[in-house]
Formats: sequence, C-alpha cells, structure tokens
Amino acid sequence: MGKQSARKPRPVETIETMKGAVMNDATKKAHEMFTQGSGKAVETMTLWADANQRVLRELAELSAATAKEGVRLYAELQQSGLEALREAQATAVRWQSTWQEAPRDPLAWYQRALTDGVEGTQKWFRMLEGNAQAVTRTAERLQTTAEQTGKGIQESLTEAATKMKDVYAA
Repeated sequence: MGKQSARKPRPVETIETMKGAVMNDATKKAHEMFTQGSGKAVETMTLWADANQRVLRELAELSAATAKEGVRLYAELQQSGLEALREAQATAVRWQSTWQEAPRDPLAWYQRALTDGVEGTQKWFRMLEGNAQAVTRTAERLQTTAEQTGKGIQESLTEAATKMKDVYAA
C-alpha cells in the first residue's frame, strides 16, 4: 500500500468565518468614522456656540450703549426744555408788567417788545441749535459704538471660520 501523507488537513475557512472577519473590519471602520465624525460635529457645535456667545455679547454691549446714550440725550433735551419753560415764564411776567407802561409811552413799549421778541427768538434758536448738537453728538457716539461692535462681530466670525477650516482640514 502506498504511503499516506502525514499532512494534517488545514481548516477550511467557511463563508461564515469570512463574513465575520469582513464584518468585523467594516464595523471597526464604521466605528472609527462615526467617532471621528462625532468628534468633528461636537467640535463644530462648540466652536459655533462660542462664536454665537461672542456675537451676542457684542450686541448686548451695543444695546446697553444705545440705552445709555438715549438716557443721556433725553436728560440733555429735558434740561433744555426746562430752561425754555423758565424763559417763557420769565418772558410772560415781563410782558405782563410792560402792559401797564404801554398807554403811557406806546413807542418805548413797542421798541421794548420788539427787542424782547428778537432776544427771545435768538434764545430759542440757540436752544434748538444746542439740541441739534446734542443729537449729533449722540449719533456720533452711537456710530462709533456700532462700528466697534461690527468689527468685534466680524473678528469673531472670521476666527470661527478659520477654526472651522482647521477642524475639517484635519
């Protein structure tokens, strides 16, 4: 009889074993991709949350500055209005006292009334000019604040975009 070979037969890989190895490898790759994607998503959300927080802080500061300027302007205009009211009362008292002089010397009364009228008109125009200047100063301060806020927001968003590029470049 012939000699039988002493070799042991190798185990035959079954389809199930091959499927398991392929599935194991695919599962690992999927898990790695999911982990990497999740990490990037969390990093992205954190980055945008920080950017949104900075933008909201800038807008809150702008709102506070606007309210402060509004109160300041209101106080200036109110003070000017009170001064105008006092001046109007003083003028009314002067006119009341001059009515008694009108029948005695009508020409002097008319001249004084005209002079008081011109002076009063000049005071009113100075008051209006002061109010216009107060509004202009307030507008200039608000413009400066708004420009600074705009720059701050732009910097925040530029920084966020740069970081986003870094996150997805890796």
